[in-house]
Parts: sequence; C-alpha cells; structure tokens
Amino acid sequence: MDKPAPRKARRQENVEIAFLEAIHKRCHHNRRVWEALGDLYTRTGRFEEGLAMDLRIATACPGDPMVLYNLGCSYALTGRTEESLEALALAVKAGYADADWMGRDRDLKLLHADPRFRALLRQMRAHRRSPASDK
Repeated sequence: MDKPAPRKARRQENVEIAFLEAIHKRCHHNRRVWEALGDLYTRTGRFEEGLAMDLRIATACPGDPMVLYNLGCSYALTGRTEESLEALALAVKAGYADADWMGRDRDLKLLHADPRFRALLRQMRAHRRSPASDK
C-alpha cells in the first residue's frame, strides 16, 4: 500500500485541533466543525480521523459531488481502494468534473496506476468533450 507519509502536526495545528475538538464536543452536529476537523486531521496525517469526519459529512450531505470526492480521497489515504473508487464514481455521477485535478491529486496516488481509475478519468474527459455535455 502506497500511502503518503504522515507529517508531524505543527504546534499551531495541534492547538487548532484541540480547539475544534472542544467545540465538536459541545456542538457535535455542526458540519463546519466536521469539515475543519477533517481537513486538519488529513493535513496532519491523521487519516483515519479525517475519514471519520468525511463519512459524517457524506451522511449529512448525500449526493454532494465535492463531499463524495473528499470521501474518495480519504478512502485512498487510508488504503481502501475499492471504497475510494466507488466514492469517486459517485462524485462523478453527482457532477464532479475536474478530471485534470483528479488525475494529479496526490491524495489519490494509491489509485493512479489502477485501470479502473484511469477508465473513470477517460470517461470524465470524454463527457467533457461530448456535445451533449454542452447543453
């Protein structure tokens, strides 16, 4: 499994995480807190905790293309290839269309050589070029 090496959190990030975790305990239904915590967890290499936040957001916002894309990234960062591909396919179906970014996103490095991932990128690029997608 080729996961990015987690980096040690900087002092300021640790302070932010502690602050947001305290808010989360008091306001555990706040999506903005989930998003901020998920981002910080992921940036500091706490991928499993980032995935947990992304799963909460995906449950609260089913069908949101960016939420599904981020979920796919979290699955990839935790080595869950099948789940990542499934979430990314759902993101594309829901309207995510940035094939260029997806193809170079370091969070998805685990998938870059996977033929199913390459097929998804080809599908996205073909859809972008088709006249039907201009309507």
